[in-house]
Amino acid sequence: MDYRAEIRNFIGQNISLDNDDMTISDDDNYFELRFVNSLFAMQLVDFVEQKFNLTIENDELGLENFSTVNNLVALIDSKIACKGVVS
Repeated sequence: MDYRAEIRNFIGQNISLDNDDMTISDDDNYFELRFVNSLFAMQLVDFVEQKFNLTIENDELGLENFSTVNNLVALIDSKIACKGVVS
């Protein structure tokens, strides 16, 4: 399943772009582009856990999993797939 629209919406509501005409792609690293801060990182983890009923483990908290929309979708997909196997 593709969660990009929900993730994009959350990110769009919680980042500060210098210019209203700016957009970020699904591969843009919003941390490297300095659109977000550490508070946003915690909010993003909380959003993913609440929205998708998942638990993010400590070893999954690296920026590589949360730095782009595509990386986040891959993390969610893998967590949901593992959940389905265990259930």
